[in-house]
This record gives sequence, structure tokens and C-alpha cells, in this order.
Amino acid sequence: MSKTKPLICYLYTNFDKTSSFSNFIKNYKKFKAGYNHDLLICFKLMNKKKINFFEKKIVKLKHLTFNDPGLSNDWDFGSYYRVSKKYSNRDIFFMNSHSYPVTQNWLKKIMCHYKKKTIIASSGSFESIASQVTLKKPYSIFSFFKKKIKNKRSFEIFPNPHLNTSSFMINARDFVKYINKKSLKSKYETWKIESGFNSLTNFFKRKNFKLLVVNSDGKKFTEKNWMFSETYHYNTQSKCLISDKHSRKYDKMNNLERIKSQKVVWGI
Repeated sequence: MSKTKPLICYLYTNFDKTSSFSNFIKNYKKFKAGYNHDLLICFKLMNKKKINFFEKKIVKLKHLTFNDPGLSNDWDFGSYYRVSKKYSNRDIFFMNSHSYPVTQNWLKKIMCHYKKKTIIASSGSFESIASQVTLKKPYSIFSFFKKKIKNKRSFEIFPNPHLNTSSFMINARDFVKYINKKSLKSKYETWKIESGFNSLTNFFKRKNFKLLVVNSDGKKFTEKNWMFSETYHYNTQSKCLISDKHSRKYDKMNNLERIKSQKVVWGI
């Protein structure tokens, strides 16, 4: 862990709804981080006029602004890469546009467990894209097998443990080393970064990093116990530090839907 205070990086893109930005700001103010840090708002693929519009909404909020110089949509990871290169001496907690804190002292709880050669996420999963291809129509059998073969070449079959990258803490230099020269031309490539054979999780696992999930109780969980953190698609999922669109989708499910989702994510 670097000696400088951590950086919270919230990404907001030109493709997102204004409500996503408003929800983050509202919850960031409501749920105190509890740990000294800098807040950075990263604007992606937005012109200065639009950025100024959002800046006026947070004029009283102390923060840094990063106008991502990327000219194409290389997804969240492209922006995180450029932020990491600029702030290479920092430990950074990345949050995508759909994420926001939902418990007090959330950063403090993370930092209690964050050390050198450690990555901490607000949730993890065993879900496998390779195990989720289904045949929906009789005449799609060719595309079914084509997709199935492609996915098995890119992803492990269930269980496929990986940290969810909607929000995670990592050292900037470590992230740059991992993401450097990786293709970010399609959404499929970003799926491989999250849960493929050479995912962020698997890359750092091979380097003997600690890969942890921390919940709202401030407890840390190693891979075999990620499920029991109750932060993602398990039971009532009541111990989230950070809410994202996938956790909110689970919150809206009925009991039967939750059982099915829990089976997909955890196998039970």
C-alpha cells in the first residue's frame, strides 16, 4: 500500500443517465467514507460543455476532475487504465457509473484489510459465462454451438471464481501492469478481463495476491467464503458496502427468482 491517501475514482460516461450521477453524489454525501481520501470524478467521452453542466451540480463537493482523453469507447477499463497512469503512486478504489456506497465508513472498512499485494472488491462471484449458453430457438443450433465453443475457449466452466469489477481497490501500478496492451475493443473483451482465463482475478492470483471481499460488517472474506459475505446474490444480500446495478436487480427479484440466480452465481 502506498503512503499517500487513497483515491476514490467514480466513472461517469456519456452513455449514462443523469440519475446515475445524482445517485452516486447523493449516497457519497450520505454515507461517509470514514477514511481520509481524495475523490476523483472521471468523465468519459463528454465535451467540456456537458462536463461543466455536471460540475455545477457538485460545486460544493471537494473533488478532482479527470476529463478522460480517450477518443473511443474502450469501456470502463480503458478509463481506469488512464487514471492509473496519471495517478500511478496511488491506491485507487474504482467505481463504475452504476455504483454507490450504501453503508457508513465503507472506505474505512476496506482500508482496514488493504495491504501491499492485495485487491479488495465489494463482491465476488463463481458465475461462468461458459456455462450460461442456452438454446432458445430450434433454428439457432449453429449459433448455439458456435457461441458455446467460443465461450469455452475464453472462460472456465462453473465454478469460475472472480472479483466483480463494478467496484474494487487496487494499486495503480499493479493495474497498469495487468491492463497494458490488452484489447478493449468490444464488451466481450471486458468480460474476459473480469472473468476470463486471464482475468484480473486469475492474473493476480498467480502472483500470490490476496483477493478479498469486504462486507458492511467490516469483515474480510477469502475466495472460498465470498458467498458468505452476503454481498452478492446470496440470501437477502443484506451486507453490501457498495450497491451496483446487478445487486439492485437481485433486490427486486421474488424468492423463486433469487433461488435461480443464487444457483447460477454460487451453484447452490
